[in-house]
Formats: sequence, structure tokens, C-alpha cells
Amino acid sequence: MDLEEAFQVVGEFGPYQQRAVAVLVLTQVYMACQSMLIVLVGSTPEYHLEPQDGDSSGLQRVVFTEDIDSIVTEWFLVKQQAYKVSLAGSLFFAGLLFGNVFFGPLSDKIGRRPVYLTVLFFEVIFGYVTAFAPSYEVFAVSRLLVGLMNGGIGLVCFVLTQEYVGKSYWAMTGTLTSISFAVGIALFGALGYFIRPWRTLAIVANSSGVLFFLLSVNLPESPRWLFSQGQTDRAEEVLRYIALRNGNPSKNLRLRRAAKDGNHGNRGAGVLQLWIHPVLRLRTMVLMYVCESSGNRYVNVAMYGLVELPAYPLCIYFINKHWAGRRKSMASFLGLAGCACLCTMFVPENTGTLLSVTSLALLGKLMVSAAFNIAYVYTSELYPTVIRNAGLGVCSMSCRRALHTSMPFTVFCLSGFSAGCLGLLLPETLNRPAVDTLEELSNDTHCRVLESKALLYEDDKLKSNH
Repeated sequence: MDLEEAFQVVGEFGPYQQRAVAVLVLTQVYMACQSMLIVLVGSTPEYHLEPQDGDSSGLQRVVFTEDIDSIVTEWFLVKQQAYKVSLAGSLFFAGLLFGNVFFGPLSDKIGRRPVYLTVLFFEVIFGYVTAFAPSYEVFAVSRLLVGLMNGGIGLVCFVLTQEYVGKSYWAMTGTLTSISFAVGIALFGALGYFIRPWRTLAIVANSSGVLFFLLSVNLPESPRWLFSQGQTDRAEEVLRYIALRNGNPSKNLRLRRAAKDGNHGNRGAGVLQLWIHPVLRLRTMVLMYVCESSGNRYVNVAMYGLVELPAYPLCIYFINKHWAGRRKSMASFLGLAGCACLCTMFVPENTGTLLSVTSLALLGKLMVSAAFNIAYVYTSELYPTVIRNAGLGVCSMSCRRALHTSMPFTVFCLSGFSAGCLGLLLPETLNRPAVDTLEELSNDTHCRVLESKALLYEDDKLKSNH
């Protein structure tokens, strides 16, 4: 039997898979806290400068007028030193970018489980380094390393939530990870409200990672990854283990051996295949483009996460409908985001009505969040198992570039419309089996016109060379 038939036997989303997915999904709360940490621990309170007593040299001392404990107040990161707060945040996201690019292909090569456990362990370690940093320099380096690990966890964690379950549940488990991350942002805002000392906040936010690491130690390797690597016996062992924990013992479960014979087709299935393989090249270019796309500080952090929550039920509903699916839903949400951004240019500021720049901006963010969630689910389905994390990592990397908040809404409008149109060039993945190898991808007869032309072009080049 093939993998999807095997999941029908062991259970597509049985009690054991529900518990495993719950651990992985809740780990997103920890990741969200680390991602938003600098927003609160880097808070800059009101301050003024006073001349130092008995000093005729004109030197002034900083006097903070707000009762806030942060890295700014501890290391006096104001005036010429103020850039260091933004630098620490930038270092985190730089690490996140490199983590996406490095750990994605690595997990395709050596396995999901060892990469996931290793990066989670070191993120917890570096998180404590952040909390106990004796100087700004140590703090900044620790944020870079935490970001590096965070990027790796995000990718592998997301893929594992899908590869543990049957294909029909991928949309749900993928969406749950996004929901959990958004909830984590909101919870961190609440946590920061009650815990004001920045070191205590960093310790408490990081300590949940210890719990999730202990809960993750017994998670098995992805059976889909094992099967794609030709390790069929080990894949059968994992599936039997899942079946037993689900209460569906399946001693006679036997997977077809075609994956081992065809494993030669995956030789060299590294990140370069994203650009060498004609189908993957076009998919990667489109998906990278698609993915790129003042008040109380504690309320702002919470709202940043909560505004996304309504988007996820919409995702689950639309992407599982045959008349919408992944492709049309993603394109539509991107188009609506573009419309919302376009409308902001024609609405006067500070209008006190519901139709205001703020409400349209929040609507645009909701639509973008929905499209981004679909893009993650969709991306994991478009790439074969042997290169899934590499593809997801490269596409995720393209959305990590920080954009200044003053970027005109026109840019977002055009980006939303153009990304939506390009997304329609991709094939639909709803109710289609997951592809495990590059050979299966090349034999896929459901490619869109753009991809079919690419394959014909490659064939013509080969023939002309002969």
C-alpha cells in the first residue's frame, strides 16, 4: 500500500497524532514570545537630560521619568545609543532568515526529528543567555542565535504537524500552527503587562520552551520523510507505533517498496533542485513573490496577534471547498488585501467612522494573514517530501525582509494584486495525493500550463543538444 492508504489504516488523525500535533502547535506560543521579546524588553520610557552636579564640562545625565525596566534603562540606550534596540531586533530577524535557509535543507537531508530537537534545545539555552546577559553585546549576540534557532523550529515544526497526519488534515494542522502563533503574540502582550522587569519577563517567556522540549523528546521521525528516503522498514515501524497508540494495531501493514527503488531519482535533492528542476523553479519563484508580500504598548502587542485570529477559520473553510481550494483562496485573499490598501488612499485620516484608515489597514492585515497561512499550507503541498523543508525555507526567507512602516500603501496594493494573479499559475492541491519524490513530481500530469511549457522547453533543449 502507499502512504495515504497506510494512514487510512493507522488513522489519519487519531488520538496519538492529536497529542503529537498539540505539542508541536503549542510550541508556536513559545516561538511567538521569542519573536516579540524585543518589543517589550526594548521599551524606551520618557526621559530628559540633566546637568551633572558639580560638573563644569557640560556632561549631562539621563533621567527616566517612567517606571519601566528594560534594556534601555539598564544600559542607557538613548540618544546616540538608541539604534542598539533596533539592532537587536534586526539581528533576531537576520538569524531567522538564515535559520530558514540552513535548517530547512538540513532536515530534508538528515531528518525532521533530530533537527527539531536540536534547534529547540539550543533556542532554550540561548534564550536564557538573553535573560542573564551581563552586557548589551552578549544580549545582541544571543538574539541573533535565538533567531537562528527560531527559524529552524518554525519550518520543521510546521512540516511535522502535516507529515504525522493524513493529507486531508493538512489544511487544519497547518492553520492551527498559525493560530497558535497569533495567540502566543497576544499572550505575550498580557504576560508583559503583569511582569515588568525585563529579565524576569525573558526568563518566564523562555521557560515554556523547557516544557515543550521535554514533551517533544518522544516524538517519532516523520514516516513520510523515512519513506521518501527509501527507509521503508523504519517508516513501517513508525506507522505501526502510531497505529498501536491510536488503538488500531496493524501488524500486517506493508508499504510498497517503489520508494527505495526510485530513491535514485532523489539523488542530489538539495536546495539547488528548487532552481534546477523546471517545475520546482517556477513554483519557487511564484511562491517567493507571494510570501513577500501608537497607544498602550501592551495592548498593541496583544492586538497584533488577535487581529489575525478571524483569518484562520476563513482559511479552513475556503481551502477545503472544491470550488475554492488552495489556489483560488490564496489569490482572492491577496486581491482583497490589495483592495483594502487601495481604499486607504481615498479615506481621510482621523475620520471617526468605521470606514477609516486604521480599520482598512486592519482588514488588509487580516487578509494578508489569511493569504500567508494558505501560502504555508499550499507550499508544503507543492513540494515533494524529499525537498519540502528546503522549499518552505527558501519561500519563508523571502517574507523576512523588514519593511519600514512608512512604506506607501500603494506598494502593498500592487503587491497584493500581482501576487494574487501569479498564484493562479500554480496547480491546485486540494484532494490530490502528496508527492514524495522528484520522480513523482516530474510524472505529475496535473501541472498548470506555465509548468507544462517549462517542461516542454527543457525537453526541446535536451533534444537539440543531442
